[in-house]
Amino acid sequence: MDKIRVGVVGVGSLGQHHARVYASLPGAELAGVVDTAPGRAGEIAAKFGTKAFADYTELFGKVDAVNIAAPTTLHAEIGVRCLDAGLHVLVEKPIAHTLEDADRLIQAAKDNGRILQVGHLERFNPAVVALREIATRPRFFEAHRMGLFSPRSLDVDVILDLMIHDLDIISLLVPSPVEKVTAVGIAILSNRIDIANARMLFADGCVANVTASRVSMEKIRKLRLFQRQEYISLDYTRQDLSVFGLSHADGAAIPEIVGRKIEPEKKEPLLLELASFLDAIRGLGPVACGGDEGRRALELAMQVREQAEAAQAREL
Repeated sequence: MDKIRVGVVGVGSLGQHHARVYASLPGAELAGVVDTAPGRAGEIAAKFGTKAFADYTELFGKVDAVNIAAPTTLHAEIGVRCLDAGLHVLVEKPIAHTLEDADRLIQAAKDNGRILQVGHLERFNPAVVALREIATRPRFFEAHRMGLFSPRSLDVDVILDLMIHDLDIISLLVPSPVEKVTAVGIAILSNRIDIANARMLFADGCVANVTASRVSMEKIRKLRLFQRQEYISLDYTRQDLSVFGLSHADGAAIPEIVGRKIEPEKKEPLLLELASFLDAIRGLGPVACGGDEGRRALELAMQVREQAEAAQAREL
């Protein structure tokens, strides 16, 4: 392939950035954008020099791949039809609204021999890439993902909107099944859970404590983990790591705590994600986050939601 023709379905607050990146990638041709909001597709199409469509099926025959950034509840409907039309698909996280819909997407990709990639963006954060190289056997995680309230993504709760990022990264770092989940959650400014905390116990003994909020007064994106004689703090926003460990100097009665900073070259995770999708289509690299991995993150998020809703019901 020369340039891969890509259409972006849904160009709201997030999808517009997908369109921007595809328009800048030398290996891609942004062949069209789709949005149901009046005038939105035309606005984004004019900005990035492409065509506007009101219905995603109008892309069929004009593109090789689609990027779905529509509401989560529509992921399966749109994705399955696109896969059945012979298109490769990158679908934003979460992969779908239900596990059944996730299975439909995964099966459609298999049936049609097409790439299905799930947009778990934090996998491409340079700090996360560096963390995966130094994490050995984590024993405890503490994650905080907090943000100001926004009217976007209100079709899902904060667990599927924000917490799922950290659930995915923790699952990557702990190759062990989850044995127990406890959670609490509260709806504050929407009719869905807006702030939640979950505690997960893995079969290997690792524990993760994860908090997410979309009604906070500041933006925080941090993950901390402890492993044998080492503490690592990751800042997703700054894209850096602080690592603290023990130094056993010769003759010292008490080991010394020493720290170091890991500051990878800063890169835009979205650009890396979409470039990896194009490489996977060309057969130049693996699918960075396939349907099965997206389903795993969704399943864990739904366990958290189930426990949080059960805790809410007990309080009524």
